[in-house]
Amino acid sequence: MSRWNTVAIYGVGLIGGSIGMALQNNKAVGEVIGIGRNARRLEKARNLGAINSFVTDLSSAPVLDIVILCTPVQCLAEHCAQVFQHSVSALITDAGSTKQQFVAEVEKNLPTANFVGSHPLAGSDQSGVEHAHVDLFVDRTVVVTPTPKTNRQSVQDVSDLWTAIGARVVEMSPEDHDRALAVTSHLPHVVASALAAETSEEYLHLIASGWRDTTRIAGADVDLWKQILQENKGNVATALSLLQTRLAAFETALVKNDHESITRLLAAGKQRRDALGS
Repeated sequence: MSRWNTVAIYGVGLIGGSIGMALQNNKAVGEVIGIGRNARRLEKARNLGAINSFVTDLSSAPVLDIVILCTPVQCLAEHCAQVFQHSVSALITDAGSTKQQFVAEVEKNLPTANFVGSHPLAGSDQSGVEHAHVDLFVDRTVVVTPTPKTNRQSVQDVSDLWTAIGARVVEMSPEDHDRALAVTSHLPHVVASALAAETSEEYLHLIASGWRDTTRIAGADVDLWKQILQENKGNVATALSLLQTRLAAFETALVKNDHESITRLLAAGKQRRDALGS
């Protein structure tokens, strides 16, 4: 028997489409409804099996149990308010990469029982529902970001949603989430982008797996990442400053031909990477 009757996905792209596929595959929901402005894209999502039906106007949507916002981070607060106006009993969560500013804005305007922030640590440098797949969240971490105001039953319900599609759930405050993701997600994207841009076109025929692996995420959507970096600019700037200090240590060691320092710096990176496992 399905846990939820109707789950709506606002923004049916890679993440939203994968959620819809997984919920249906695991028989966790009676109906997955897509919400968006572009009927042709939503029709494509339905044809791919990401959703069962769709609406382009919230006023025509049925009663909703849960709504998952998978739209760009700068649109999340607006879309959250729209959903609440239509369906005051719906539980709302999201898949945004930044949390502190968004959650604070939502908590000023919505009852705390109606919203719990989420961020699935899964995705791709590719975008669009055509790249969605049913097992995207299996054994992946989803960060749920309650605050002292958040209703604990709502936290449990949102956590159950993510575990129903195979994810592991951890709780962090919105502030801790943004500090951590600045280092583990947002900084790597800046580094990948800088490395890709710094590489001269005349050397591209010499590219091998190291460069490709390191710069893969630089191919992601520019507007999306501009928004993410703007939303978390303070934490990302701090992370960049710390990285620059480490890069400067490499530069100094190379200029001074300091073999011991070079070895120590390389070993520190290897040790941290090895601790992660394969």
